[in-house]
Amino acid sequence: MSAPSGQSDAPAWLFSFVDLAFLLLLAMTQLANPGAVQLGELIVPKIAEERTEPATAAVRDGFQLRVHPPEEGIAPFQLVRSTDAPTADVVRVDETELRRELAVLREQGEEKPALAPHEDSRSHDLLKAVELLEEQWPTRRRALVERVVATR
Repeated sequence: MSAPSGQSDAPAWLFSFVDLAFLLLLAMTQLANPGAVQLGELIVPKIAEERTEPATAAVRDGFQLRVHPPEEGIAPFQLVRSTDAPTADVVRVDETELRRELAVLREQGEEKPALAPHEDSRSHDLLKAVELLEEQWPTRRRALVERVVATR
């Protein structure tokens, strides 16, 4: 026997919870922190027709902190100037060396580097990069990066 029209077996609190979660999601996406870590962005132009003149793009003059996917024996971090064309000769560094390089940039009065994570980079490496940036360019916003082991 089916339930009468307009009635459901789902409890009323479930709808309220889902509705509240959706509204919170909308509200959180509208709040922006101007001091948040900048994520790197690559704008790919749409080509309507083939032309011979080169495409130009506005490049922010500063540094990028690139987070690469894990490779055997190669550190995941790379600090490069945004205007550098080839980056093959730029050495990747580990966490300790990155901390030193960021401290030097901060002492030289450079702006906070833009964070440019590779889509296949590990979340652990990305969070470590955010932590190191926050150490040198602190904001009112704080983030705690800590490993928590689940218990049974």
